[in-house]
Amino acid sequence: MQIEPVILQGKHVRLEPLAESHAADLLVAAQSEDIWRYMPTHPPKTLEDMQVIISNALKLRATGTQMPFAIIDQASQKAIGSSRYLDIQPLNKGIEIGWTWLGQDYWRSVRNTECKYLLLSYAFEQQGAIRVQLKTDRRNQRSQLAIERIGAVKEGILRQHMIMPDGYLRDSVYYSILDGEWPGVKKRLEAILNKE
Repeated sequence: MQIEPVILQGKHVRLEPLAESHAADLLVAAQSEDIWRYMPTHPPKTLEDMQVIISNALKLRATGTQMPFAIIDQASQKAIGSSRYLDIQPLNKGIEIGWTWLGQDYWRSVRNTECKYLLLSYAFEQQGAIRVQLKTDRRNQRSQLAIERIGAVKEGILRQHMIMPDGYLRDSVYYSILDGEWPGVKKRLEAILNKE
């Protein structure tokens, strides 16, 4: 398992390695306060704020523990959000999908579903992952329902897992998909994508 910068091509979205050149589009997409309510960073208000978020992501990419992507809408060719592989563990063949956000116009859309499909497919089918995990803030019911909708299994809650920018002690709800479960999850995602 070795996660290198890669482009993941779908029908509705393309995931490409996050770069400084995405900053302006991402700032436009990031304007809703609701996007950032449960994220471990302050909402970006200026281009410089977004550049800092991207710069921090690229520093983590350089450590080999994360791989951040820009989510590109195929119709507009604009960056409409971002997602990452986190907690990359080659020896344990495990990886996390997280830091996912989209402009509010794309919530519960085919683009969000396809983004997860591309990331999961690459992890299981190209990288040989045996476990993909996802986590979200315990207060974020919308995210929990979305994760459950794709077929991930709820594992439990890590209490006071993170200190949020406002000082709140966040409990994180963990989910996972195992390699043996992937064929069923894949079929479920493809059915969702074919309906949308």
